[in-house]
Amino acid sequence: MAGTPTSWHAAPLTWGHGPRLLEMFLEPTCPFSVKAFNKLDALLEQAGEDRITVKLRMQSQPWHLFSGVVVRCILAASTLPEGKDAARRAMQAVADHREEFEFAHHCEGPNRHATPDDIIERLERYSGLTLKPAFAIPDLDREIKWHCKYSRQNGIHASPTFMIDGLVQPDMNSGDPVETWVARLLPSRD
Repeated sequence: MAGTPTSWHAAPLTWGHGPRLLEMFLEPTCPFSVKAFNKLDALLEQAGEDRITVKLRMQSQPWHLFSGVVVRCILAASTLPEGKDAARRAMQAVADHREEFEFAHHCEGPNRHATPDDIIERLERYSGLTLKPAFAIPDLDREIKWHCKYSRQNGIHASPTFMIDGLVQPDMNSGDPVETWVARLLPSRD
């Protein structure tokens, strides 16, 4: 396809560089995932980027009917020169306009008439990113499949799900205050 990158790299969706690892499995159109995603800056600030590393994992879910398109857009954004910052900008655009990327009751509403191109164009407009060429990378699905396989191997079924240092935290959720997350990540914080 003309204009499609032939060589590409998806930037890891990683922030911070500390020894404690928090992995957040998020579906970008899920309201609870949006709530968790919107706490990322506060978490990094309160815990300290030198003390924790946060990795975002895409957890596409079929009941969020445009999930696959939106996840592909975010991972496509990570291939752009701005890398993870472009992906984060795309995620924030979805978070800020979530209802425009989702169906009412997972089955109805205006998006029933939307096409994947409509969703991509909407995300381009809100994020200010040019996503169509990266979205069309023929083998971008290998990155999508990696996120899917990684979730499955760790028994992740719902979003958001959190793992600390490789262990699923079933009682950690998006409704927790950031301070609670920090206390879990850094229990002996001085």
